[in-house]
Amino acid sequence: MILDKFNLTGRSGIVTGSSRGIGRALAQAMIEAGGEVVVADILEDNAKKTAEDLSRDGGRAVAVPVDMRSRDSIQALVDRTVEAFGKIDFLFNNAGTIHRTPCEDFDADVFEEEIKVNLTGPFLLAQACARVMIQQGRKGKIINTSSLIAVQGGRTVPAYAASKGGLTQITKTMCNDWAKYNILVNAIGPGWVETENTAPLRANEDRFEHINSRIPLGRWAKPDDLMGAAVFLASDASDYVTGQVLFVDGGWLAY
Repeated sequence: MILDKFNLTGRSGIVTGSSRGIGRALAQAMIEAGGEVVVADILEDNAKKTAEDLSRDGGRAVAVPVDMRSRDSIQALVDRTVEAFGKIDFLFNNAGTIHRTPCEDFDADVFEEEIKVNLTGPFLLAQACARVMIQQGRKGKIINTSSLIAVQGGRTVPAYAASKGGLTQITKTMCNDWAKYNILVNAIGPGWVETENTAPLRANEDRFEHINSRIPLGRWAKPDDLMGAAVFLASDASDYVTGQVLFVDGGWLAY
């Protein structure tokens, strides 16, 4: 039955940046599909609370703190995931940050830190997880969180645009290198989503209405709108899909 291919029972993995927003929705999707999840976030108390909430209805979620700027922290996350579940079947590289300043005023130190969190850290985490998957000899699914800004310039977000564009290209390179190990690597490209990161834009009435009027579906996404794509890419239903970016954007890029 086709619906059986979406079932994640017996699968375990990591969702970074999952104490709130898009990451929390992705972690909830994994739990609801039958999977086990490490809730990984730099906000340790929030991660613990999220893991408790997700475990309350019979799911299994474990909180592990992670700082995506730190190689040691990233490796510790992978080690603790293997300790908790014995394996890694999927990774959602979702943690990220964004700073909004016009290009001419963008601070170089902020630029470098954003690249570390959004690009270098996700690459190192995917690499560490892939090594576990290769050693296990198991099929693996790695899903990176890209963005519309990976293919459009955006405004006042040079570091974010560079990091998401880079992450999209790395997704394709990892796809090519790891296909022989049956590790499939894709990305989700969210459109305009109601999260804490977009709160300043939504608070600007003119900017909000301009964006909203440009979305064919006529509304911003909720984090839950990404859950279906997440389950698809983590499950057997996507076993011949790799190297792709699945944009969940309400039709934005088609407009």
